[in-house]
Amino acid sequence: MGRYDEGLRLIEESCGHGKDNVIALSTIAIEADADGEPCPCVRDVDAFYEDGAFYITTVAKSSKMRQIGQNKQVAFAVCFEGISGNGIGENLGWVLNPKNAELRGKLRKAFSDWYDQANKEQDEDCVILKIRITRASIFKDHGAVRFDMDFVNKTVIEDEKTDNH
Repeated sequence: MGRYDEGLRLIEESCGHGKDNVIALSTIAIEADADGEPCPCVRDVDAFYEDGAFYITTVAKSSKMRQIGQNKQVAFAVCFEGISGNGIGENLGWVLNPKNAELRGKLRKAFSDWYDQANKEQDEDCVILKIRITRASIFKDHGAVRFDMDFVNKTVIEDEKTDNH
């Protein structure tokens, strides 16, 4: 098994198998700060992981979705798992759209403890946000295990120091 595949295995072990993950999701505010600089915004969200992407149910008019509409670049950290990175945010549309049926079933199962209380599926503003991972760092056992992964080129970046930790 190559290092990239080993890194994928670690992410799958930590985040996969239908698990409800809490991730800190960071976007860039639409409005700049008083000095004209872009402002990062972060919030914790429940996310389902599968095949290099996180999926989140949310409201289309939420601040995170409006911000992603302006700048699709996001950052994330899987809470308490030593996994962080960058990705591309994409609105997959209404949860009840037939094209989302299979994914909706997986989300309902992963989020079964709270899904119906938090989501108003009949409202077309209840959407699925996909975060397609472009880069990820895995940092385990106080740095004894470390992977800096390029999901676009499907490689592990060797000897690169990142500031994600």
